[in-house]
Amino acid sequence: SGSSDPYCVVKVDNEVVARTATVWKSLNPFWGEEFTLRLPRGFRSLAIYVLDEDTIGQDDVIGKVSLGHQQISAEPRGIDSWLSLAPVNPDEEVQGEIHLELCVPEQRHPRVLRCHLIEARDLAPRDPSGTSDPFARVSCCGHTLDTAVVKKTRFPHWDEVLELELPEGEAVLSVEVWDWDIVGKNDFLGRVEFPLDTISTDPTRGWFQLLPLPSTRQDHGGQLGALRLAVRLVEDTVLPPHHYQPLIQLLTEPVLRPEQPPDGTALAVLEEVTSGESRQDVATKLVKIFLGQGLAVPLLDYLTTRELARTTDPNTLFRSNSLASKSMEQFMKAVGLPYLHEVLRPVVTRVIEEKKYVELDPGKMELSRGRRISFKGSLSETQVRDSSLELLRGYLRDMVAAIVGSAERCPLPMRVAFQQLRRRARERFPLAQHQDVRYFSISGFLFLRFFAPAVLAPKLFGLREQQPQPRTGRTLLLLAK
Repeated sequence: SGSSDPYCVVKVDNEVVARTATVWKSLNPFWGEEFTLRLPRGFRSLAIYVLDEDTIGQDDVIGKVSLGHQQISAEPRGIDSWLSLAPVNPDEEVQGEIHLELCVPEQRHPRVLRCHLIEARDLAPRDPSGTSDPFARVSCCGHTLDTAVVKKTRFPHWDEVLELELPEGEAVLSVEVWDWDIVGKNDFLGRVEFPLDTISTDPTRGWFQLLPLPSTRQDHGGQLGALRLAVRLVEDTVLPPHHYQPLIQLLTEPVLRPEQPPDGTALAVLEEVTSGESRQDVATKLVKIFLGQGLAVPLLDYLTTRELARTTDPNTLFRSNSLASKSMEQFMKAVGLPYLHEVLRPVVTRVIEEKKYVELDPGKMELSRGRRISFKGSLSETQVRDSSLELLRGYLRDMVAAIVGSAERCPLPMRVAFQQLRRRARERFPLAQHQDVRYFSISGFLFLRFFAPAVLAPKLFGLREQQPQPRTGRTLLLLAK
C-alpha cells in the first residue's frame, strides 16, 4: 500500500521495557507516549526500535536509535531532537552474559591459558522456537577451540575447560558465543575480549556482558527516517529515612509554627530561589514530602496565603506558574486522580468514540468532510458551525453536569484545601466589589488546572491509553476552551 503500521519498542541493555501503540497506515506516525523507566544503576544503553506490524508473519524492523548512558548523562536537561534511524544488524543485536574463569597456571612451558567456560544466561533467541543451540568459542592468535553444543536453550551450561598455548608478546583472548545451525551459517550471539597481560596466575572469575561485533556500517543520513525523542535521565541517591529528618523539620517548621516571621523560613527561601524551569519538580517533591507528613493541606494554605499577600490585582490571582500554583496543581493530581477519572471518563470516552466533526473556526473548516452530507453536495459554513455548536453544547452540558453533581465525591483533602483558600481570599479582598474572588480563586485551580487540562490531554491524565486522533483532539481542545 506504500505505507507502514509503525510502533516503537524500548529496550534497556537489550531487555524490552516498553512498547507504544501501533499507528496504522502511516509513514509519519505521532505517538505522544511517555514512559517513566526505573533503570539499574549500571545500565549501559537505551535503544528505541521502530517496527512495522504485520498481521501475517514476523514484524519488520525499520530501524533503531541507540543512546549510551554517557551520552544521556551528558545532557542534564535531557535530549529533545530528531535522530536518524540506523539499520539493524542481527550480529549487533546481542544480549546476555557468560560465566567463565581465566588463569595462566604457573610453571608450565610453554605457557598455557586455562579457560573454564561455565555457563551463559539470557542469550538472544535465534531459532523459530524462541531458543538457540549455543556453543562457546575461545580464540587467540589464530588458535581456536569450541565447547560442545547445548540444544534448545538460552541458558546453556557447559562446564568445560579449554586450554590454549600462549604466544610471546601482546595478544588478545576472544570468547565468543554462537548459535549452531545444521543448515547455513551459525548465528553470532556475542563476545567478550581480554588482553592477555590482564590475565595472571590468580584466577579471574565472573559474569561478563556479551558485546556485539565492531560496527562497520556507515551513517545512512536519514534514509530510513528519523525519530523525535525527548529523553531525560534523573539519578537520585536515596538514603535511609533518618538522614532526612533535619530537612523535613526545617521545611515543616513554618507550617507547624505559623506564629514565626514568614520571610526567613526555609520554605520562603526555597520559593524565592526556585527558577521557573525547576518549579514543577520542586512543587512535586514538596507535595510528596508534606503528604507523607500529613501536612499537605497546611502547606497549601501557607503558600497560597503568601501569594495572596503579594497580589494587588485580584484578576491576576494564581494565574502565574508560582510555587503555590504548581503545588496546588500537583496536590490535586496526587489526591484527586481517581475522582477525575470517575467524573470525566464517560464524556471524554463518548467524544473520542463518536468521532464527530466539530469546528468553529471558518479558516479551519473542511466543508467537504462534514459528517452529514446533503444531497446538494458539501455542507455550508453555517451548517458546519451550527452542527458543531450543537455538538459542543451537548458534550459540555453533560460534562458540567457531571462535575457539578460530583461535589460529594470530591476527595475530602481537596475540599478542605479549597475551603481554606476561599476563607483566605475573602480575608485578603473583603470589599463588596471583590466578592467573586473567593469563587474564581477556586475555579482557577479546579477548572483551569484540573478538569480542562484533562479534557485537552486525556492520555496525560490516564483517561485514555492512547492519544486521540487529530480531529478528535481538536474537538477536545474546543471543549477545554
